[in-house]
Amino acid sequence: MSGALKEVRNRIKSVQSTQQITKAMKMVSAAKLRRAQDAITQMRPYAQKLQEMLSNIVSNNDGDVNVSLADHRPVENVLIIIVTSDRGLCGGYNSNLIKLAKQVIKEKYQTQFEKGNVQILPIGKKGYEHFSKNKYKVIDKFWDIFTGLSFEKVQAAAQYAMNAFAHKEFDAIELVYSEFKNAATQMFVDEPFLPVQKIEPKEGQKKADFIFEPGKDVLITELMPKILNTQLFKAVLDANASEHGARMTAMDKASDNANELLKALKISYNRARQAAITTELTEIVSGAAALQG
Repeated sequence: MSGALKEVRNRIKSVQSTQQITKAMKMVSAAKLRRAQDAITQMRPYAQKLQEMLSNIVSNNDGDVNVSLADHRPVENVLIIIVTSDRGLCGGYNSNLIKLAKQVIKEKYQTQFEKGNVQILPIGKKGYEHFSKNKYKVIDKFWDIFTGLSFEKVQAAAQYAMNAFAHKEFDAIELVYSEFKNAATQMFVDEPFLPVQKIEPKEGQKKADFIFEPGKDVLITELMPKILNTQLFKAVLDANASEHGARMTAMDKASDNANELLKALKISYNRARQAAITTELTEIVSGAAALQG
């Protein structure tokens, strides 16, 4: 019985050590989540208003200004920008994003994919590793953005995508990321990044009438790239908050599971110890009876 007792004791120590790690990781993620949540909460209304304004301007452009980033053309070449995390231990966060990206390719761009005309631009190490290992065409310039996350790093990725679209290297660019709702809820979304989408006016709704100063062409040329930079930065901030929320939730569940496992192990340990004591008592009583006999 001593061997069985030692084995259970070692397992208890192992689970306790793991639980200490999961609790520590939960606390770290909770602290990071607060900062990330503040960042995306402050950014989101601004980004949404900019996007709305951009779509309105493009929708009301009567062809007097050439807007290359809103050029809707037959789709031959596609770029998928996918935002994952650099690290794991965050439940199904990364696998769900990768699954969504593959689903988008299958449902929207299967023909282009079969021709080898779909490329992946991963932001985050996990996405980069997965698509590289699985022989996808990967652009490996921006996957390390989360190492010292800044607007300038995200802007470089957005600028690359805009230049490639303007030079007709890609005809459609999709953005796959996780939209942050709360610590326990992430919305995995796919939305078009380029070309800029037009808003169809509802029946009876008047077109927005903008007064442009200094001039429509100057404003659109200057404003559109800045708004698209902001859109990608918003998606990255959303993903950053989602990652920390997912990791905090995963570590909380892991700590709870460790508690359940410890209860079961302690019951097993007590039973084994009682069995060992009973065996020893039986041996003592038998030995005493033999001596008396």
